[in-house]
Amino acid sequence: MKSSSLHQISLAALFSLLHFTTTMNSCLANNTNNNTEYITKSCATTLYPQLCYKSLSKYANKIQTSPKILAITALSVSLLAAQSTSKLILNLSKTPNLRSGEAAALADCVEVMGDSVDELKRSVDELTRSRGGSDFEFEMSNAQTWVSAALTDDDTCMDGFGGVAMNGQVKSIVRRLVKKLAHLTSNGLALVNNYASSQDHLTLKGDAHLWG
Repeated sequence: MKSSSLHQISLAALFSLLHFTTTMNSCLANNTNNNTEYITKSCATTLYPQLCYKSLSKYANKIQTSPKILAITALSVSLLAAQSTSKLILNLSKTPNLRSGEAAALADCVEVMGDSVDELKRSVDELTRSRGGSDFEFEMSNAQTWVSAALTDDDTCMDGFGGVAMNGQVKSIVRRLVKKLAHLTSNGLALVNNYASSQDHLTLKGDAHLWG
């Protein structure tokens, strides 16, 4: 075969590959846009939509348009924040020369933050195991109860510093951390409620590969 013929075949193959790659990239871009739009729309139903979108948009291609995976991801983000907050408050409770009121408030906060972590873990596990069917309402009720309890724990921690005369910096750090955690948890509860009230109770594609 002449070299010119080989050159023509190579060019044809190259153009075909470029067309395929462009088409694939276009499809991926469209899917990503659809996924992020779904998160934007879902987050609009929460009390803190900007925080909701910021914390979840990075997982758009994992979530796709699944209300179940969206709820699990939101709770998982809240769980990670609760674990981090719990550790930071524990470290603050070991600050030297704390006043008795400060030490007591921090100790109480460490305890309720530990409860919050446990409750969020249980809610994530409950949603992950759920496969719909006759137990769906019971499973969702359990998850909602545990997330609500975690949210109450956040409020309890912040309330503990209300009337306590303490180091302003410590108080500010704790309240800032717990306030953000409470907002994440509130958003997670809203998205769980959305899933619980949705009609999509069937096993979704990819549910076997959920968070973690």
